Amino acid sequence: MDQFWFYFKLGLEHVLDINAYDHILFFIALTVPYTFSNWKKILWLVTMFTVGHTLSLILATYGVVSISSSIIECLIPVTIFVTAVFNIFTAGKGAKKETFGLTFFTTLFFGLIHGLGFSTYFKQVVASSSNKILPLLEFALGIEASQIIVVLIFLILGFICQSVFRFNKRDWVMVISSIVVGFVIPMLKSSCVFN
Repeated sequence: MDQFWFYFKLGLEHVLDINAYDHILFFIALTVPYTFSNWKKILWLVTMFTVGHTLSLILATYGVVSISSSIIECLIPVTIFVTAVFNIFTAGKGAKKETFGLTFFTTLFFGLIHGLGFSTYFKQVVASSSNKILPLLEFALGIEASQIIVVLIFLILGFICQSVFRFNKRDWVMVISSIVVGFVIPMLKSSCVFN
């Protein structure tokens, strides 16, 4: 049970670490177009990201995939930027009605990229463990729980702003996505410079 809590907590802290806020920014950008009425779709998106994140950790932990950390460190803010800019260009264009369309595939793919960003550290953590799958699954549960926490807090904030302060949905999506872009541009500048 101690091992479960160790890896579960590691997953929680990985997402909720305020000093490494890339996951938080990504989930803000991913969920800003939605409301509580879209809870099933949001839950699927969160889970797709976790599946991608976990799959890339499995592949990296077992040495199937190895990508330069400088490339991954550049691609992570690119995923956030693309998601936020997509929101800006599609804000107010009606509800997103696809079931397993582009949004789900993209979220899975972006999860793969984000997982590779953590793979070097995670490989060190599980290096002495004979069974690496169980820690990976425990870590994934922590990731999933923390992402749901972020999404829930953000949906509550969105509900308050749109209901109490009367932000219309289009403006809410535009403003929040623009703020995310503002946060991610310095990340792009610092991580996407190759020497």
